[in-house]
Amino acid sequence: MTMKYLIRSNKSLQTIKIIEQAIDIIVAIGIPVPLENKRKIRAIEKMAMSFLAVAGVTKNWKETKGLSDSRFLTTREIINFVNANFEESISSGSYDDVRRKDLELLVLDGSIIKSGKNPNAATNDPTRGYTLSPEFAGLIRKFGTKDWHIKLEEFLRDKVTLDKILARKRQLEKISVSLPDGKILEFSAGHHNLLQKQIIDEFLPRFGGEGCQVLYVGDTVNKFLHFEKEELKKLNFFELLREELPDIIAYNPRKNWLYLIEAVHSSGSISEIRRFKLRKLTKDCKAELIFVTAFLTKNKFREYATQIAWETEVWIAENPDHLIHFNGDKFLGPYDK
Repeated sequence: MTMKYLIRSNKSLQTIKIIEQAIDIIVAIGIPVPLENKRKIRAIEKMAMSFLAVAGVTKNWKETKGLSDSRFLTTREIINFVNANFEESISSGSYDDVRRKDLELLVLDGSIIKSGKNPNAATNDPTRGYTLSPEFAGLIRKFGTKDWHIKLEEFLRDKVTLDKILARKRQLEKISVSLPDGKILEFSAGHHNLLQKQIIDEFLPRFGGEGCQVLYVGDTVNKFLHFEKEELKKLNFFELLREELPDIIAYNPRKNWLYLIEAVHSSGSISEIRRFKLRKLTKDCKAELIFVTAFLTKNKFREYATQIAWETEVWIAENPDHLIHFNGDKFLGPYDK
């Protein structure tokens, strides 16, 4: 038998088969599981086994029992069932993992519900029972039969699946940014990326000068969200490596100024060491360099004020019309090495 989901290979083929079928069902009803992530497959396997325990299934889906059959299991009973039937030795002290991790998405989806011995128990009460909703139990009894796909289509017909709900939520949380050339970037949510939006929307129009171009932007999720590789190559800029990247690189072709900008929320200001490294990396760059550290607030700037390198600039988003010049003999502009 070829394993479909990288289930632990020391298990019997019958055990692997039923667990893989459980994962097939979980995926089919729209539970978001990262099957391409090998590090997550153990968590998915545990989800599948907990689901099987609640359903009371060990070999055949016709065995399924749910709320209508008065079957409900506590988290400790789920662990005992899994150990007894799926060749596991999970500690009984892991009962909280069943609630917080293994059954979380199925409960959120409504396919598994909290019920049984003490339906009014507190959320974190380990005596609280879990059972299958009648609709879900009715569906999975048909798994592997000729009626499965018909029943699945009926089950999903008026249902907004959890993967679609969460995908829509992630989309709503994205931060949209318009570059000077009209290109729209979609940042993932977060303070760091909100500050990057402010840099593009507020700092560059004020201090980047007419015709300023954004050549590179890194998102906290996608480090190469926007990357004008050929333009940077023309400037003889160093080959970009993940650990060396400033957050934003912008270029004013009229002045031949290249802005290396760090957006600081929890780390990453342009310190003396950081400036020295960037200077060394850009020793062959044809443009003159301006180093900028950006903060959302003055309070955040105060946390890092002693770390900021001389001959650099500081910009604070809540006071967008002003710069703080850690200057030598002049204000905004490139400095000699």
